[in-house]
Amino acid sequence: MRLRGIKGIREALEQQPDLVVLNPKDYKGSWAKNYFKNDHPIHVELGMGKGQFISELSLQNPDINFIGIDMYDELVRKASIKARRSREDHASASLANLALALLNIEHILEAFAQSEIARIYLNFSDPWPKNRHARRRLTHEGFIKQYIHLLNEQGQIHLKTDSQSLFEFSLNTFADLGLRMRNISLHLHSEGLRHDLVMTEYETKFAGQGMPIYRCEIILGEHPNQTITAAKRAAEAPSKAPTTQSEG
Repeated sequence: MRLRGIKGIREALEQQPDLVVLNPKDYKGSWAKNYFKNDHPIHVELGMGKGQFISELSLQNPDINFIGIDMYDELVRKASIKARRSREDHASASLANLALALLNIEHILEAFAQSEIARIYLNFSDPWPKNRHARRRLTHEGFIKQYIHLLNEQGQIHLKTDSQSLFEFSLNTFADLGLRMRNISLHLHSEGLRHDLVMTEYETKFAGQGMPIYRCEIILGEHPNQTITAAKRAAEAPSKAPTTQSEG
């Protein structure tokens, strides 16, 4: 996605220190202590788009810290508006467990320390369909190794996409790395909308049109044949992958 710059966006973001983090690298290794000021688990959405998913999820789960990440300042601005509006009808709701960070996912290792994250969400990432662009996919081995480095011993990756080719590519990547997969779905809403799961903007649109949504969960700490230590050993020298981003 390419977004045209709009005058005043950076100033609008700078006026929201309670929600927007423009320099996430400053909190590497100290998100819980210095930003959220608690010891709750941290869940991160990579490529949050307009923020519907991360905003609703944080509203429903006050005992979890959520960080939505995107590289486009305009999407961070839109996500901040959505987050505040989502709380207008909830008098006791707070933004204390939500942060919206401006960051290129290519630099994620500079913003988080090893084992700092409990869960990563990948929602409707750019499928980069051409083979020569495979390394840009957020489920390429290079990225997955970085996620393993950042996830803790109970770490999980939750993937949702409308792209069959990306889903197949992702499952193969997870399998090649010896990661356990569960709750694999080839048509998540085939029997009606799954209201037990928070939906993204794209998901609401696509599912309403009857399009299949593919979903799976990756579990690092429960693999029967490979321990989390082995998984992290495989990711000791995470590969650097080219720039990309997703939109929720």
